Amino acid sequence: QVQLVESGGGLVQAGDSLRLSCAASGHAFSTYRMGWFRQAPGKEREFVALIWSDESTAYADSDSVKGRFTISRDNAKNTVYLQMNSLKPEDTAVYYCAAHLGGNFRDYRNYGSWGQGTQVTVSS
Repeated sequence: QVQLVESGGGLVQAGDSLRLSCAASGHAFSTYRMGWFRQAPGKEREFVALIWSDESTAYADSDSVKGRFTISRDNAKNTVYLQMNSLKPEDTAVYYCAAHLGGNFRDYRNYGSWGQGTQVTVSS
């Protein structure tokens, strides 16, 4: 199992960029597919991105983030990143990283080892 800590959130203006980091402790990090989700107040947790354990495949293909967000990882540093460009007010949410345990990777119920989240606020 891994323990995850997100960082890099903050208050930015529309059109700005942010890079979120998710640092993992534990020896198993490099074996997990890692995902990013976000949750806005009053809304369900929403899939944002996923990357394979060996970085061979990555998804950030939902209509809400496609072409703007990119996921990457550095297994030597036990860290997964989310690069967010051209931010919009509707991107405002708490962003979480988590380890994919199997099954539909777009379903947050198939993840574990959730971090505490990092707040991203985009002003218009």
